[in-house]
Amino acid sequence: MAQGTVQVTHTGTSRWRRRTGEYASLAAALEAAAEGDVLTIAPGTYRENLVVERAVTLRGPEGSPGSVRIAPLDGVPLTVRASAVVQDLHVEGQDAAAPALLVEDGTPELRDIRVVTRSATGIEVRGGGRPTVRRCTVDNPAGIGIAVLDGGGGVFEECEVVAAGQAGVAVRGGARPRLERCRVHHAAGSGLTATGEDSALEAVGCEVYEVRGSGVQVTGRATAHLTDCVVHRTTGDGVTLDTDAVLTLADCRIHDIPENAVDLRSRSVLTMTRTTVRQFGRNGLSVWDPGTRADANQCEIFDSTGDYPAVWVSDGATVVLDSCRVHDVPDALFVLDRGSRADVVDSDLSQVRNTAVSVSDGATAQLDDCRIREAATGAWFRDHGSGGTLNNCTLDGTQTGVIVTKGADPTVERCTVESPAEAGVYVSAGGRGSFLDCRVTGSGGYGFHVIDGSRTTLRKCRTERCARGGYEFAESGTAPGTGGPVVEDCTSDESGGLAPPAAPEPAVQTTGHSPGLLGPAPGRTPPAPVSEPEQEPRPSRTVLGELDALVGLESVKREVRALTDMIEVGRRRQRAGLKAASVKRHLVFTGSPGTGKTTVARLYGEILASLGVLEKGHLVEVSRVDLVGEHIGSTAIRTQEAFERARGGVLFIDEAYALSPEDSGRDFGKEAIDTLVKLMEDHRDAVVVIVAGYTAEMERFLSVNPGVASRFSRTITFGDYGAGELLRIVEQQAEEHEYRLAPGAPEGLLEYFTQLPKGPAFGNGRTARQTFEAMVERHASRVAQLPEPSTDDLTLLFADDLPELP
Repeated sequence: MAQGTVQVTHTGTSRWRRRTGEYASLAAALEAAAEGDVLTIAPGTYRENLVVERAVTLRGPEGSPGSVRIAPLDGVPLTVRASAVVQDLHVEGQDAAAPALLVEDGTPELRDIRVVTRSATGIEVRGGGRPTVRRCTVDNPAGIGIAVLDGGGGVFEECEVVAAGQAGVAVRGGARPRLERCRVHHAAGSGLTATGEDSALEAVGCEVYEVRGSGVQVTGRATAHLTDCVVHRTTGDGVTLDTDAVLTLADCRIHDIPENAVDLRSRSVLTMTRTTVRQFGRNGLSVWDPGTRADANQCEIFDSTGDYPAVWVSDGATVVLDSCRVHDVPDALFVLDRGSRADVVDSDLSQVRNTAVSVSDGATAQLDDCRIREAATGAWFRDHGSGGTLNNCTLDGTQTGVIVTKGADPTVERCTVESPAEAGVYVSAGGRGSFLDCRVTGSGGYGFHVIDGSRTTLRKCRTERCARGGYEFAESGTAPGTGGPVVEDCTSDESGGLAPPAAPEPAVQTTGHSPGLLGPAPGRTPPAPVSEPEQEPRPSRTVLGELDALVGLESVKREVRALTDMIEVGRRRQRAGLKAASVKRHLVFTGSPGTGKTTVARLYGEILASLGVLEKGHLVEVSRVDLVGEHIGSTAIRTQEAFERARGGVLFIDEAYALSPEDSGRDFGKEAIDTLVKLMEDHRDAVVVIVAGYTAEMERFLSVNPGVASRFSRTITFGDYGAGELLRIVEQQAEEHEYRLAPGAPEGLLEYFTQLPKGPAFGNGRTARQTFEAMVERHASRVAQLPEPSTDDLTLLFADDLPELP
């Protein structure tokens, strides 16, 4: 595109300026223009470095967006130092040391400008610059998208950073911009970042997503205020605060975060109001270090995708949850380390797979008027110096309501534990605790179970309908000064007062079918397992044929056949009186979800049964939640029970790396691993164990557990399916359900699977099946409108039935 001319419309009052002028360069036009003049730029490419120092209007022709390119070979393409209006320009820069558009002073208005550049910064505001930037876009894969520096400010409305090689928006050096309804995505650094004393960022109605780093990062005494903003699909933390940072989140939504949704450290302060946090891989809210504080009011944290506590408070930090909801998470609240504190008021903690509230290492937690529902453990005060208060709380549908161990000393007042599967309150290993006016109803075990001479105080407590009894005090009496519990004015529906102390008995029942920590109720015989009729194993040739029929997995099939051949030849050599090579049958399966690991494990078990290596060949699939218990000693029991269920077959442990998290210092997963290794050694011929998970995570798991690694003979890697293999799965699904692919549909499916993002959420075979199901639903919506559909109408799936790409 050649350079055009510039039409200058003069508005001055001098006679010699009462005319318009046309100039061959932008520099000449700017030199001739006076305050208030309008410079209309003809379409073309201008290799000039423009400096606007008067309050003029600089614009491209109406109705021709992108037709005017400001594209010098180096330097800053466009510098604004006055309260000018600049609009409808396409700015391109090539200087890695300079911005593409620089505002240094004044209050200019920048409208509908597209910056496509490979510069240090797309748009940079500094010093006295206070622009209003509307509907501008920045595409700068080499540097920062928008930078506001050195005391600069301004308002950015409906702007978009479509790509950035570093941060999407960077604020530092005391700058104070405001973003309204902006979008920042595909940045190689943080989406929004503010750093340095007196720096402040305000964002309203903005969206940050698809960034390779933190969505929002505030550090070094900077402040930020986000209202009605969305942060999602990052590769790092959703929101990060560090070193005296201050952030307010109001009515925000943070989701689809693989790491911590919100992470605070080093005396940072966070205030969250009416904000939701969901689908996070580590902690929903993570707070560290003395002086660091997070206050959450009317917030919701839920739907964890990892195996970490939703709220983590450690190293002397403080968290306040007021009228909040935490649900559908592995653990709700963990408070660790002396000086750490959590205050929870009028909040709901529910659908918690493990522990709702865990307090350890000298930390403190205070819960007032809270509701804990459907958790394995309601509250666990773990060790010496750990304590706090539960006041007027309800714990409903837990395995165990409150656990106190190893010298912990909480105060529990006016609380109710309803329908626990095991004990309402369990105190052991020298735990203390004071329970005042508390009630346990409908327990599957004891109401209050105090063992090991724990010096617990019970006053005005009551139990009702407890299967094993209201109170059990093992290895101690009830009178003061005996070293055991102090019990005053406590009652049970079994009698008017407290029953005499029972004889000591083990805290953990180790019978094969124990329902939990405290074992079955006295006088109750556990039901015998229902036995199913034994079935003859299918011939190995038949099972191998089913394996061969699976789509793809060629390398996996070769590995399984090679292993099967080794075992078969070994058996034949033994029958011939020859030595047979020792073959370890335990396997490691690595790969992404949906690649057929469980299916192959099931077939492998059948093959071994057909060869007489295993008695039954059945598959028992478990994960961390099935093996790791919440009570001291219960993990070993769960692991033993899972191993027993798999006796004669295959024990398949999915996501086995979760048994050994990177921060495993306070985790019971190691106990499960140790128990499993011993069982594999003691019963080496009874069970085949297969551990499975993502490739990188399984490599780490095996590297940190040499005892586990030595038990496995080989690793089989399941690769992701290609587009053609996914198409074959859809074709199989269609044939199985009596559908047909119309002409053009296979090509449409190939194109669809080729373009489908292959990120962490990609499900391989599961994705193919979901695609088929979506096509069937769209087909049904279409055919339901036909008055008399033909057989072709009822069976043909077209390319138009494909769902939209995510």
